[in-house]
Amino acid sequence: MEKKREIWVDWMRVIACFMVMVVHSTEPFYLGGEGSLVLTRADAFWVALFDALVRSCVPLFVIASSYLQFPVRYPTREFLHRRAVRVLVPFLIWSVFYAFWWGEPVSNLKGLLLNFNYAAGHLWFIYMLLGLYLLMPLLSPWAERVGRKELRFYLCIWLFTTLFPYIREWAAASPAPIIQAADGLPAQALFPLWGEASWNPFGLFYYISGFIGYLLLGLYIRKEAVHWSKGKSLAIGIPAFLAGFALSAGGFLRRMLASADGVFPVSGDVSLAVGWETPITFNSPGVALMAFGGILLFKQIRCEGGFYRKVLLPVSNASYGMYLIHMIALALFSGWIRSWLGAGEAGVLGIWTTPVQILLTAISCFLTVAILAVLIRKIPRIGKWLMG
Repeated sequence: MEKKREIWVDWMRVIACFMVMVVHSTEPFYLGGEGSLVLTRADAFWVALFDALVRSCVPLFVIASSYLQFPVRYPTREFLHRRAVRVLVPFLIWSVFYAFWWGEPVSNLKGLLLNFNYAAGHLWFIYMLLGLYLLMPLLSPWAERVGRKELRFYLCIWLFTTLFPYIREWAAASPAPIIQAADGLPAQALFPLWGEASWNPFGLFYYISGFIGYLLLGLYIRKEAVHWSKGKSLAIGIPAFLAGFALSAGGFLRRMLASADGVFPVSGDVSLAVGWETPITFNSPGVALMAFGGILLFKQIRCEGGFYRKVLLPVSNASYGMYLIHMIALALFSGWIRSWLGAGEAGVLGIWTTPVQILLTAISCFLTVAILAVLIRKIPRIGKWLMG
């Protein structure tokens, strides 16, 4: 008997895919110049608004994977084979493509032995997802029998770990200094907590921090929140999302304004933006709250008419391929729209130039890659290898 399709998950995948494109359409308005650049106070507001509003996009994908596949219901070998065909093969193909598309191909191909091509930075997500897939069969026996109280206990521990960036800043009495990592990218010099040291990064909470929490959250939604009434889901989901948004947007904006100290434009190397982004990192309390609230809201969607079957479902099935290829279209649209509208308050729409650019770029990119991904996926034999 075929498993009943979760309609709301398809809607969430498509909307989360658009949210990813909004995030990447917003980045040029604070990542520029030497690495960090915000032109005006209005731009700082728009960046904080748009980026924070959609920042739960990646956690939503992880929660959806957990909700549908965790605990694993079939043998580990079969599970990993299915994930390899669906996720790993398209990822490898497009990793090679990006090696030739941006930068120096020979150097890029050598670099792929160790990491993704930094010019295609969105591919970091696939490594994280594959890591979770390796853990799912290992944790599945526990997930099968875990009770509600026990699951809540572990979720509370994970939620505590989302406070670590702020605890580290408090312990160091200042924002963590930015150091130059071996690969040339900036990294935060983290204040060690609870067992961490220069010779040991694996502290007390290491194994239950990060995206493993969203895996547990997806399990929690399926075991407990799935039984909540619509009223209860909305009563919890809406305040959770709004509180998370306030934390994320407010913290992001406050840090940009503090760097500007009343004078715009504010600029610096990319390490400045790394500090700004602390409240909107994927494992921050604000984003965790938005992801939890967002899932509860998405679960109320019941629309499964003609539009769902003919338009949204094919796009949902192609959403992984959309994620893989969207940066190509986004880079093109972002440049074209910027040359047409200008930048900041000096643009043709004044204070509204930046939000219009962000939305036009995201919408144009989304529609283009949705059409391309759906069509490519229909190509016999090779379509699913390319789009997943």
